Amino acid sequence: MFRRVVVGADGSDTAAKAVDAAIGLVKLSGGTLHVLTAYKPVNRSASGVPAEFRQAIQPDSAAQSVLADLSARARTQGVTVEIHDQRGDPAQAVHDVAERVDADLIVTGSKGMSRRVLSSVPNTIAHQAACAVLIVKTD
Repeated sequence: MFRRVVVGADGSDTAAKAVDAAIGLVKLSGGTLHVLTAYKPVNRSASGVPAEFRQAIQPDSAAQSVLADLSARARTQGVTVEIHDQRGDPAQAVHDVAERVDADLIVTGSKGMSRRVLSSVPNTIAHQAACAVLIVKTD
């Protein structure tokens, strides 16, 4: 059974569908859900920005908000959840977290699959994964 499930999310509706599927699987297994979001660091200057707004312009602030929302959704359904915010490429971040937690399953949305783009996140995850991958139809 899948006891350590990793799912990536970016705050989009399609990613939320993948998270919901992952929550359902973890509820059945009684395992742990690892939710992550990845972002590329932005070189924005905070000079001239009032102190109370500086945090809001940083990408890690948005990542924390997404993770807080999704982890609360999982916890309200009785799922044990751990969150991971990662800097860098989303597919690589999913791979890194899955390896670090010794994941049994990675859940990802299908967005980008139909375009057959070589760099799409689901394609990259499916080809790099050292564990099972579930691609949820999200688009």
